Amino acid sequence: MRRYRHPATGDIKLADVLHALSDDTRLGMVARLMDGQEYTSGELSGETPKSTASHHTKILREAGVTRTRSESTRCWISLRRDDLDARYPGLLKTLVGSFHAEQAGGGQAGGETADER
Repeated sequence: MRRYRHPATGDIKLADVLHALSDDTRLGMVARLMDGQEYTSGELSGETPKSTASHHTKILREAGVTRTRSESTRCWISLRRDDLDARYPGLLKTLVGSFHAEQAGGGQAGGETADER
């Protein structure tokens, strides 16, 4: 069974988390993980090729955003929400909320529109 390395909670760096969440695919994965369930990379990535999904899950794991555990021939991924909320309160909720707003066609969540400037 493969063992994965994860940064300790105190070693999670904001710049690494923001980099990991700067990609729409990875942010979409995190949005799905917000339900508190575990998923395989295939379940998280949908139609994304396996090698690309592996790349994205590795970036999330190494940044401290997710935790991966092996069970038999599968790897299960979960969100390290408690750890991230302890380090950066409200960050995940804000970013995922903005992601959902953009996906729904809401544009800039909570910001002024171009007409209001």
